[in-house]
Amino acid sequence: MEKFESYLASLEQDFQPSRTRDAMFYSLLAGGKRVRPRLLFELLKGYGQSEEFGYPCAAAIEMIHTYSLIHDDLPAMDNDTLRRGRKTCHIAFDEATAILAGDALLTQAFQVVLRSTCTNDIKVGLVTLLSQYAGIDGMILGQTYDMEAEQASMLSIEQLEEVHRHKTGKLLTLPLLCAALLSNHLEDIDLLKQIGDDIGLSFQIQDDIMDVIATQEELGKSTSDEKNHKVTYVSLLGIEQAQSLCDQYYERAIQMLDQIHADTIGLRTFLQKLMVRRN
Repeated sequence: MEKFESYLASLEQDFQPSRTRDAMFYSLLAGGKRVRPRLLFELLKGYGQSEEFGYPCAAAIEMIHTYSLIHDDLPAMDNDTLRRGRKTCHIAFDEATAILAGDALLTQAFQVVLRSTCTNDIKVGLVTLLSQYAGIDGMILGQTYDMEAEQASMLSIEQLEEVHRHKTGKLLTLPLLCAALLSNHLEDIDLLKQIGDDIGLSFQIQDDIMDVIATQEELGKSTSDEKNHKVTYVSLLGIEQAQSLCDQYYERAIQMLDQIHADTIGLRTFLQKLMVRRN
C-alpha cells in the first residue's frame, strides 16, 4: 500500500496552501486500515486489472470516509478526541477548520474520481455511486439513524442493523461496486451489494466488541459508545453472541464470493484477515 499512500500524499500539491488544506491532509494521511481501498484493489485484481487503475477511485472513497470521521468526531456528533492514534482534527486545529476540512474532502473527492482512466459513461457511473452511497439515502441516512438511536431507550437488533447497513455498510459496499463498474462486470453488482452489506455488519459488530474489550491506545481512537449511551451489538447481545453473529456475516460474505465472475482468492484472503482484526 506504500504506492497508494504516496498517491494520496501527492494530491496535497493540487491545492493552494491553507490551514484547511493542512487539516484535510492531517486526517487523510493519518494512516488507518485503508479497508475500503483494499477491497477495491483486491476485486480489481480479481477482474484482471491493476491496483494503480483504481487509485483515483480509491482515493476518492478514502477522502469521503475521512471526511465522515472528521465530522463524526465533532462536539456536535460523538465529541471524540482521538482518531487513528492522534488528536482528532478539531482538537489538532479547531472546530471550524475541521468542518471546512471535512467539507473540502467530500467536495474534492468527486474531482479526484474523475481522474480515473475510463470512459465518460463509467465516470458518470462512479460519480453516481459515490453520491448515492455517501449521500442522504446512504451513509448520511445511517448517521441520521445513529443520532436518533441515541435518544431511544432500546432498539431491536433489526433497527440496529438498519443503522449500520447505512452508516458503516454503504462505504464498505461502495468500493466493490466501483471495482465492478471499472471492470465492466455489471452482472456482479447485485451480489456485491449483498456481500458488502454483510461485510459492513460484521465490521461494525467487531467495532462494538473492541469498544468494550480494548483500550483507546490499542484502538487508536476514542471508545465513546458507552459515554454517548449508544445501543450496540454488545449491549443487545453480549460479547459472545455478538461475536458469533459477526462470524456468520463474514462467512456468508466469503461463501458468496464463489458466485462472482472474478478470481476472488485475494479478496477472500483479505476478508479472512478482517475476521480476526484487533483494531
